[in-house]
Amino acid sequence: MHYSYKGAANRFFDVWAISAMRSQLKLIEKVVGILIKNKNGRLNFSQHKIINTCAEGFNSAIQLIKANALRFRHFTNYRARILFHCDKLDLGMA
Repeated sequence: MHYSYKGAANRFFDVWAISAMRSQLKLIEKVVGILIKNKNGRLNFSQHKIINTCAEGFNSAIQLIKANALRFRHFTNYRARILFHCDKLDLGMA
């Protein structure tokens, strides 16, 4: 379903959540609980059509670098690695 208005999306979600909770399946109830926690963000998407996929990708790359950060002796090396992997490091090459 695609909704252009936040109110319509909210009504659809509420009806769906109630019917899903009536199933009394623990896994479904857990999923509905997770979706309810993130409800505002999901409803905002119906209005603005903006997602943060790029930011999540950068964050994932930074977390991977951070996991291997023990071998960096200085913060500048850590920062350079992040900038390099996120394509923001200017190597001065033309």
